[in-house]
Amino acid sequence: TLLREERLQPGDRLPSERDLCTQFGVSRVTVREALRSLEAAGLVEIRLGARGGAFVTSPSSRQVGEGLADLLSLSPVTAAEVTEARLVFELGIVPLIVERATEEDLDELRALCDQHAEAIKKGTYSMEMSADFHTRVAACTHNAGIEMLVQSFHGPLLMSLREAQSVEPKMGRQGVKEHRSFVEAIAARDAEAATEIMRTHLKRTQSRVRRGRK
Repeated sequence: TLLREERLQPGDRLPSERDLCTQFGVSRVTVREALRSLEAAGLVEIRLGARGGAFVTSPSSRQVGEGLADLLSLSPVTAAEVTEARLVFELGIVPLIVERATEEDLDELRALCDQHAEAIKKGTYSMEMSADFHTRVAACTHNAGIEMLVQSFHGPLLMSLREAQSVEPKMGRQGVKEHRSFVEAIAARDAEAATEIMRTHLKRTQSRVRRGRK
């Protein structure tokens, strides 16, 4: 509650185990279990030594995303619903990507495209690679909230891509070409072209998922 109400800030040290036991009227074993749970959630850092203790931290986008991913994996979400959500989300962030993508971002995206084109030639291209590309694209927004959502969506994204691939085993060939075209549209700061490329890309996946469900 103190963390949620921001009465404890990152860097603050929690009271000692003894003080926590007294404050909450519980055993030391209970306090230690609670601290381990907070540490696993990325909310506190346990430091050893004379100046050690439990210190408040800020969970990373990856940690928060993994928690959301666990919840999504247990929900009855379908591949068609995931792809529909991607159309709303991934098209919606294109303007931010066009505005904020750095030269380093573009270099890394081009490197991914090169790696994936080579994997296509070798027959080793996988849907994990496609998911990695889309995750890296979202990172070009330089928005921690968007990155957190993308991390949480990684599992459902893979599930939908694999279902689409089951309908069209060679779907990666065209997808990799579109990835590269999308990157070059971003480099040209052409939001309209980038949006149209991504829409075509996602719509094709959506049609394959739908056929796979019939």
